[in-house]
Amino acid sequence: MNSKDETLSIFALGGLNEVGKNMYCIQYANDIIVIDCGNKFPDESLLGIDLIIPDVTFLEENKENVKALIVTHGHEDHIGGIPYLLKKLNIPVFATRFTLGLIELKLEEHKLLRETKLIEIDSDAKLTIGEIIVEFFKVNHSIPDCLGVLFRTPQGNIVHTGDFKFDLTPVNEQYSDIHKMARIGAEGVLLLLSESTNAERPGGTPSEKMVGEQVMEAFIKADQKVILSTFASNINRVQQVVDAARRTNRKLALLGRSMINVVEVAIERGYLHVPEGMIIEAHEINELPPEQVAILCTGSQGEPLAALSRLSTGNFRGVEVLAGDTVILAAGPIPGNEKAVSKIVDRLFALGAHVIYGSGKGMHVSGHGYQEDLKLMLTLMKPKYFIPIHGEYRMLHQHRLLA
Repeated sequence: MNSKDETLSIFALGGLNEVGKNMYCIQYANDIIVIDCGNKFPDESLLGIDLIIPDVTFLEENKENVKALIVTHGHEDHIGGIPYLLKKLNIPVFATRFTLGLIELKLEEHKLLRETKLIEIDSDAKLTIGEIIVEFFKVNHSIPDCLGVLFRTPQGNIVHTGDFKFDLTPVNEQYSDIHKMARIGAEGVLLLLSESTNAERPGGTPSEKMVGEQVMEAFIKADQKVILSTFASNINRVQQVVDAARRTNRKLALLGRSMINVVEVAIERGYLHVPEGMIIEAHEINELPPEQVAILCTGSQGEPLAALSRLSTGNFRGVEVLAGDTVILAAGPIPGNEKAVSKIVDRLFALGAHVIYGSGKGMHVSGHGYQEDLKLMLTLMKPKYFIPIHGEYRMLHQHRLLA
């Protein structure tokens, strides 16, 4: 798209048709802004590989033009590649308060925290980068503090939705800013980049509050320990587990490094509210009657070294799954992980546990919009051009058909 000698470009460095390692760039004239920088975990076809990150050769070759990294939210497939990018380009990072907390954990681990410029933003922030004005709007997802991004360029407005759904009863009361989206659409959107993860699923995405009701019911019915595994980053779900533990007079133990780290960040920054004295250490679990204990752990995707897998094989030091314990898998398996999750479920049943898992149990809802959510975003933005992003190729194709 040319106007005089100024050029506006949009390009993906993470791979348009891949789930994970999301990374997009917008360039106007000589100014490049990077949006997200994720990683992807390898499958069985990539033996000996620990992590897959975006190829940033183009950015290295044009490092004097790269002005900023804007992060839409704190999931691994949006922040996992940041330390590797910053080792090659020392650029400022703009993100919300909770997202910055998770980024700081990574930068500390890579010894980059002191030398990185981290700038906190919210949905009211306004940035001027060269001739591009950057604004933001709130969206719902399965992690707090998520943003969509508006880029005002001399050639037109570009919108990147980030990951989103429309939850009209959000647990954390962070409502999607539908009015702001409508105003952006009314002004005119030249190009919309919108996520496609659930483009194949008809209807609207259920509310996270539905999960809280099912979790509460399971806690009330449980006679012994309750062990619940979910994504550590799903702080809304973690809050509902805390609420269920409080109502049933249970102490709560956290197992798994990522669960402990993320919960600490969420409590410290005011996104998770836990009664004083509720959280106990792993070694205290056996000191209490089983009906007074709940365990929140990692491993819902069948990761062999995560807490749930080790519990299912009896290899978690000092903590056992006993006959009669209730185990809840409050996360749907990511495609490709079904086999690993099934093995864990089988082992838990063999231990005599009451296992609640699988779709239809009400223990998981997606953080990504179904078709009606995607159509609502398209209707609000009314873009002249549209690029479906974030998803396998078939999802991008289906989103194109919807549009």
